[in-house]
Amino acid sequence: MFEGIWVPMVTPLRDGALDLPAAARLASHLAGSGIAGLVLCGTTGEASALSATERRALFDAVRQAVDLPLIVGVSGSATAAVVEQAAGWNEAGAAGLLVAAPYYVRPSQAGVRAHFEAVAGATRLPIVLYNIPYRTGVNIEVDTVRALARNPQFVAIKESGGGSLAQLAALLAHTPLTVLCGEDAQLFPAFCLGAQGAIAAAAHLHPQRYVQLLADVRAGRLAEAREQARRLQPLIAALFSEPNPAPLKAALSHAGWLADELRLPMLPVGGDCRRQLDEALGMLSAG
Repeated sequence: MFEGIWVPMVTPLRDGALDLPAAARLASHLAGSGIAGLVLCGTTGEASALSATERRALFDAVRQAVDLPLIVGVSGSATAAVVEQAAGWNEAGAAGLLVAAPYYVRPSQAGVRAHFEAVAGATRLPIVLYNIPYRTGVNIEVDTVRALARNPQFVAIKESGGGSLAQLAALLAHTPLTVLCGEDAQLFPAFCLGAQGAIAAAAHLHPQRYVQLLADVRAGRLAEAREQARRLQPLIAALFSEPNPAPLKAALSHAGWLADELRLPMLPVGGDCRRQLDEALGMLSAG
């Protein structure tokens, strides 16, 4: 169930508070596009700026709006705090947890493994590992993933290793986990290598195109998939031309889904980014 295209949903805000009606509308829209599920309270959802009460209210609103699996992001620097968060989702109805390596503290690989094992011990839910070393400061090495995978509670990994696909290929070759691409600009080559899906922020916009891209690669329609990836690339570049999720919220606001509002330290995008988004969206619509 953890294969396919997952959308790490933004958290709509208005006048400083959660905009739960907007969250429900956006989730319902995305649910009709053929995606596998939604990820709430991840990086794209500005989870670090949300209180525990807000995270639960967002989850409940989206769960009431859609009949899709929902994965919840659970992360932090201190293992005890992450364990407490994870335990709190046991009875909420989540399909699983997305858990990043501890950030900022840069533990050893033994410490990374112990962290994830402690989290697994606190929850009955499946766990999707999240490897994003340019944010956390520590890579989850393939050997660490292999050791964790002996516990069937670890079902998948979102691999966001940056510019290289080498680790994604190694995960596919040497671990039994479902491998989800976490780098939107690398979706096509990741799918060609065998990644079973993606958690893709860019798939908020024209999500059916990302679903089709994966389906085309899986069916061997590589020329069609390559062309789809080519068409999507300018929009993906625009969406990451400033820190995520600011460009994404600007585009979704322009389309009428939510207010263009973030919480500090995130700020709305500038004029250059908005022009780049308008141009990329226009090109995609024309194509």
